[in-house]
Amino acid sequence: MARGFRKKIQQKNTENSGFGSNVSGRFINKDGLPNVNRKGVNIFNRYSWYHTMLDLSTFNFLSYLVIAYVLVNLFFALIYYLIGVEHLTGIDKSNPVNEFIDVFFFSSQTFTTVGYGRIAPVGFMASLVATFEAFLGLLTFAIATGLFYGRFSRPRAYLKFSDVAVVAPFKETSALMFRLAPYKNNALTDADVVITTAIEVMENSSPRINFYQLKTQLSKINTLALNWTIVHEIDEESPFYGFSEEDFKNTGIEIIVHIRAFDEVFSNTVVQRTSYVTKEIVYGAKFIPMYYPDKDNLSTVLNLDKISDYQKAELPVFMEEEE
Repeated sequence: MARGFRKKIQQKNTENSGFGSNVSGRFINKDGLPNVNRKGVNIFNRYSWYHTMLDLSTFNFLSYLVIAYVLVNLFFALIYYLIGVEHLTGIDKSNPVNEFIDVFFFSSQTFTTVGYGRIAPVGFMASLVATFEAFLGLLTFAIATGLFYGRFSRPRAYLKFSDVAVVAPFKETSALMFRLAPYKNNALTDADVVITTAIEVMENSSPRINFYQLKTQLSKINTLALNWTIVHEIDEESPFYGFSEEDFKNTGIEIIVHIRAFDEVFSNTVVQRTSYVTKEIVYGAKFIPMYYPDKDNLSTVLNLDKISDYQKAELPVFMEEEE
């Protein structure tokens, strides 16, 4: 939020937005997470590692598991090597490289409790380390299994939002619009939307952020099967009433979107958030239809690639009231 608006907004601002009036940057990132950096506590208390692992992308999650697995085995292989390869039977002692490779694979077999039998510990220290590593492996794989299950069974909305919001012609006025659509085959019902907008205004020559609830033409739908275009009519009750194209471009604005729906398969409520800031609002445009019947006219094709496609549109011109 960087630019203040000069005009007086008629709508009363809301005090229950959950955000303060003096912050920097956007409130909600595009991925729906709050744009907040927490300080004052150590890193172990700052993050919930369980939530972090669940929120990772599949590629990053698997990558971290593989990297952790390799590092742990390298660590134990180094311990075995320092103890002495003579305390492990079946080691290829032709050269140090082969010795370390055999020790590394022995570590991986012990960590996974596979134990092929070719290499075995001899003596107290090697047996003690192998016992501890096998115990650690059991705990680690139990945690990894829980994370896999948590990621697999976690209820998610799986909604795709348009990259931009548009100010489009609507009835005899104009409206702020954006759209969303489910991108997986999950069944969502009783979907509702709550929209809060943050507008930076000038009060006593100082910038201040006020929050307003935006009314929508349709705030709840029974079934979310196709795309849903959220429409906020810019009428006398809207905080954007009287905004020109220049005002939309030169005012610090953020549209905070909260979607909640019921997933029939998980039998649970799912939530997803996103936001649109000033640079992501296109003035004088309308969305292009993104669904159409198939060639046999037997089903509907929902083209998710077109969710952000729009075309220019003329808006009605209103004379500003004289002060």
